[in-house]
Amino acid sequence: MKKPITFLMFSGKAEEAMDFYVSIFEHSKIESITKYKANETGTEGTVMKATFSINGQEYMCIDSPVKHGFTFTAAMSLYVNCESEEEIDRLYRQLSPEGNIFMPLAAYPFSKKFGWIADKFGVSWQLNLVSTT
Repeated sequence: MKKPITFLMFSGKAEEAMDFYVSIFEHSKIESITKYKANETGTEGTVMKATFSINGQEYMCIDSPVKHGFTFTAAMSLYVNCESEEEIDRLYRQLSPEGNIFMPLAAYPFSKKFGWIADKFGVSWQLNLVSTT
């Protein structure tokens, strides 16, 4: 079996989300993208299937042609171990606008510095400063 890949389902914002993520995370890129054409199941120009990577970790995403009664949930988060104060501060600052803050960036008993947010697309991120001591 190949390793599992995180699959993100958007409603018309997949390409915007991918562009956003690869712009703020180092060593990231869009690997492939296929868009719906006229007279196909999805809205023309939206993402039928795409893959992108963040620091070597592969993700897949689509724009669902079906309207669902659900979206992303905070019960499933992307957990990022940050190597510096600069990195965690920058990512928190870039991911949090127009989103929700579940745990503000601060020191907690389990982490020197940690923040938990959902970005403007609804994807949940837990940012953790890796202790160097």
